[in-house]
Amino acid sequence: MTEPLAVVLIPGLLDSARLYAEQIPALWRFGPVTVADHTRDDSMAGIARRILADAPPRFALAGLSMGGYVAFEILRQAPARVVRLALLDTTARPDTPEQSAARRAQMALAAAGRLAEVLDAALPRLVHHARRDDAALRQVMALMAQEVGAEGFIRQQQATMERSDSRPMLGGIRVPTLVLVGEADELTPPERAAEMAHGIAGARLVSVPHCGHLSTLERPREVTQALLAWLQA
Repeated sequence: MTEPLAVVLIPGLLDSARLYAEQIPALWRFGPVTVADHTRDDSMAGIARRILADAPPRFALAGLSMGGYVAFEILRQAPARVVRLALLDTTARPDTPEQSAARRAQMALAAAGRLAEVLDAALPRLVHHARRDDAALRQVMALMAQEVGAEGFIRQQQATMERSDSRPMLGGIRVPTLVLVGEADELTPPERAAEMAHGIAGARLVSVPHCGHLSTLERPREVTQALLAWLQA
């Protein structure tokens, strides 16, 4: 029997553990699975420190969207502790001025008690166009937003706006790496995934068909299969 491998999963912006609900049972067969708390700090460094303080000594690390930004920071702080890396629907690039301006507007709405409006406005770009009227998917997203809450969301946005450019570190990543993206992801499109995969030696690039940004929810079976192959590579 192979040695158990702990897995740490980091959700995206305004996402909770529900983001990985379909993947956790399959990953659990390899070892303990932790869904990290990324809601309590307003900097990437602080989020990463908190996750590392609670994480096993060595672990496989997966993050979607904002979770990928945090994963890069964890690699900066403790590269020897990460034995495998999965970057899902994310980018190594920092925010553009336009993206940061949009975040500030969302933060102002959340601070005014209008977090639901933030989600409603963002939803069309978060999922494949064929899923925009999917009531079950919308309900999961609304529940996750409630679980993160306005204060957590504002902290997340602050951290995300100020994140570092992770492109210079891609060439130094030496662990088995999966880069996965929904083929119709509008927020972190396939060319951003290709950029990361080409920069990381030996990385496997997976494009999920008929899928937008929230791949673990939209195409859970395909994402789970890719993660299982990553853990066994």
